Formats: sequence, C-alpha cells, structure tokens
Amino acid sequence: MGLHVSAARERCIGAGLCVLTAPEVFEHDDEEGLVSVLDPTPSAEHHDDVRLAGELCPANALQLTTTT
Repeated sequence: MGLHVSAARERCIGAGLCVLTAPEVFEHDDEEGLVSVLDPTPSAEHHDDVRLAGELCPANALQLTTTT
C-alpha cells in the first residue's frame, strides 16, 4: 500500500512540527513560512513519520490518503 500526502496551506499556521517530524517530505517555504509537500508519494520507510506529522499538526493541515 502507498500513501499520498497533501497539505492545505490555507489552514497551516507554520508550527513546523511536520518539518521536524518528516523533513524528507515537508518543508516550510521561505516566503510565508507555510508547509509545502516535497514528496507527495513518500516511500514506505517514511510512512510512520508522515503519519505522526499528520497527528501532530495543530491545524490539521495535512491530508494523508492510503493508495493501492
């Protein structure tokens, strides 16, 4: 199973927990300090970190979808 990641930048408050938890998948842009998704389909080795980032996000700005 795969994982697809997207982010609702309009909900992001720039807390940075996603970047700290899964830096291979998320970053904050320099202009607004909001989340950007670097890898919308991360490899399986990053799935646990991405899921944790989704749980930790205080604005619920991350959407994770399981793919087949």
